[in-house]
Amino acid sequence: MGAKTGEAMMPRHVKIIATLGPSSADFATMLAMVEAGVDVFRINLSHADQKTTLDYIQKIQSIREQTGKRLAVLIDLQGPKIRVGDLSEPLPLEEDELVLLTDTERYASLRTAKLPTSLPSKVIPIGYHRLLEDIQVGHRILFDDGRLAVRVQEKKQEGWIARVEIGGVLHRRKGVNFPDSTLAIPALTEKDMHDLRWLIQTCPDQIHWIALSFVRSAQDIRRLKEVLAHLMEGQPVYLWPRVIAKIEKPQAIENFSEILQEADAIMIARGDLGVELPYERLPILQKQLIAECIRHAKPSIVATQIFEHMIQHPYPTRAEVNDVANIVYDGADAVMLSNETSVGKYPVRVIQIMDRILRWIEDHIDEIYLPKVGTGKWGAFPREDSPTFRSDVVCFQACKMAVEVNARAILSMTSTGYTAFQISSYRPRSPIFIFTHNRYLLDLLNLVWGVYAFYYDRFESTDRTIEDVIAIVRERGYVQPGDIVINTASMPIHARGRTNMIKISVVE
Repeated sequence: MGAKTGEAMMPRHVKIIATLGPSSADFATMLAMVEAGVDVFRINLSHADQKTTLDYIQKIQSIREQTGKRLAVLIDLQGPKIRVGDLSEPLPLEEDELVLLTDTERYASLRTAKLPTSLPSKVIPIGYHRLLEDIQVGHRILFDDGRLAVRVQEKKQEGWIARVEIGGVLHRRKGVNFPDSTLAIPALTEKDMHDLRWLIQTCPDQIHWIALSFVRSAQDIRRLKEVLAHLMEGQPVYLWPRVIAKIEKPQAIENFSEILQEADAIMIARGDLGVELPYERLPILQKQLIAECIRHAKPSIVATQIFEHMIQHPYPTRAEVNDVANIVYDGADAVMLSNETSVGKYPVRVIQIMDRILRWIEDHIDEIYLPKVGTGKWGAFPREDSPTFRSDVVCFQACKMAVEVNARAILSMTSTGYTAFQISSYRPRSPIFIFTHNRYLLDLLNLVWGVYAFYYDRFESTDRTIEDVIAIVRERGYVQPGDIVINTASMPIHARGRTNMIKISVVE
């Protein structure tokens, strides 16, 4: 569906999330990234303090005002981070040698004591106080994103004796993963709670998505939503930040269906997930998780090592380009760049290249869109047990009609965002232009596949509203006279209820 002469370039369906950091912290770079195609800015609270976070948010708001573009803000909570303690010097580990694993408190006393000859001479401190309680014989423990690995063999009063399976040099403060263990550690830490309180008190209308790390069960999501309910007391739910469950633990895969029911979106964090699971499982898991998200109208984000090569080099590898193609083909709502834009050499160029690749793939892969006959390849369709079944049917039929008549766009109204999420889940080729009086949704919806939002607050009559929204997209060059568009709305229009009407319109 190419652009006609004089018509604006149609929006992408798959969205781009860029992580802010030292390489992209100045206003000019952020502005250039937005012009290149950024839809969502991610602020990682593992690295950004309050002053830096507020500076980012203020710059994002200035860019919105200067460009008129919608921009969502994604806050990534730090969550529990278990790391190697403060080694006095790098520790070389040889394959098959024995080491002693202990918690950092015991390590302090062991450093000054003479170790029994029955214990290994090399000691690795780990910043987890329940190390002796939560680990079992046979469990693997991984260091530095899996670059080094040990397997637990015997429990001692001082710690665990483990055999090195993958050797190398271990440095202080490197991350530790426990793929076989169930740790008694909450997903939401005291630091996270402090950060949330500050964010909601300081700029509640600027925070649209909150990503929770270390998710292992639906209860982790419920806990975060309980905290948000307290912090957002008095505000309707549709004005709360939406919660993203980061899928990075084996337990999250086991409990995925329950987690998906509670979460508002899913992030497939392939870095930690790839460390803790056999790497050959990742490609199929990615497809399965995204498909399940689409069937439940929940956005999905694919993250980590997408354009890793571009941290230091001006182009991605061919394998990385193929990875992006697969992400689009799998149906993800968004791709997320981390080090590529936060500390990489080419924060603007990486967005330009990603935008170019996404557009080409979207133009040349028909399988990602709703076909004329049947459902999409993910099998998303209205389900009779849904509490919104009748509205779901209207949204689905609007998408089917858009396919049948080759509609240039789907134009819909929403107050809560429901219609946008639902229409997006059916994956129509036509872009989805959403009109709402809810200013908070204007930016929040920028993460959702194929959705772009406009402010509209005149609800005099259905006919007048349809004329108005067509005029808005026509003025912006997205449609021209003679184009067909599909309108959905709720009647009576002033009631702002569930979507219950479809109309085929011809642009005049």
